[in-house]
Amino acid sequence: MQPVNGIDHLERSDDLGVYKTLLESTKAIPWKINWQTKQFDYIGPQIESLLGWPRDSWLGATDWIERIHPEDRQRTAEFCISQSEEGVDHEADYRALKADGSYVWIRDVVHVIRNEHKVTTDLVGFMFDISARKQMEQEVVDLNHKFKALSNQDGLTGVANRRLFDQTLAAEWARGKRSGEPLSLLMLDVDHFKGYNDHYGHVKGDECLVRIAQAISKIPMRSSDLFVRYGGEEFALVLPQTPADAAQRVAEKCRDVVAALEIPHTLSPVGRITISVGICTIIPNECDTVTTLIERADDKLYRAKRNGRNCICSY
Repeated sequence: MQPVNGIDHLERSDDLGVYKTLLESTKAIPWKINWQTKQFDYIGPQIESLLGWPRDSWLGATDWIERIHPEDRQRTAEFCISQSEEGVDHEADYRALKADGSYVWIRDVVHVIRNEHKVTTDLVGFMFDISARKQMEQEVVDLNHKFKALSNQDGLTGVANRRLFDQTLAAEWARGKRSGEPLSLLMLDVDHFKGYNDHYGHVKGDECLVRIAQAISKIPMRSSDLFVRYGGEEFALVLPQTPADAAQRVAEKCRDVVAALEIPHTLSPVGRITISVGICTIIPNECDTVTTLIERADDKLYRAKRNGRNCICSY
């Protein structure tokens, strides 16, 4: 075997032969750096099969740093250098550049050797391929995000659910108190829906709710607006920083897109599915609460239904 970087003390030593054989038979990649010169005294041959770079291309710490992913490079290098100077054993996870241009996740486990004056003289360590572990960790993160999204999603219509409604409305109420800007809430209810279910069946009733949710979801809204299924055949729209006249226009759009679906309903006076909308706009303050906003919007919804349905009533 040829010496690495002209330093072959490990390979000349018969006493270390057994240990060297053991080291080079593992999947972990052993290495040693002279901290004074920042040059590699040794790096295991496994480096070639993992990263593709020839052993003799690993001359010193600069080669190691240059083969770290740009997004990980400064953080990793600064951390390892500071820990090494302080004599602290450490670990670092980073993406290492392969000879073919791709990257692989590496964990470097580093042991710092110091002399009697507590000056760092050498670093020895192992590189481990942790790509599989990182992939598994990312899958767990993705699953957690998916579960979180599902926990905030209505199972039937796919829009946001009551849980997210409560969280969002509370947050927007607090924000409105700080900013002094108006917060509007729309409560929407499908007219004569019990009769629709009784006449057409619950499967058709579910399909009706899904179509309504999809239609309203397609109305252009801001990222801060939230459309939810509040419960049963009732929906809600949270409109932060929205004055009463703007909320009225949104309500009219909701009513129009549902009417445009032209879902037949023989038990409705107009012969098709319609919605009623109640609106409340409040500048959040110390005297009122989120409950006040909901109750007032709900009161106006039922006022709209008492007024003959298929209409909008605002506070």
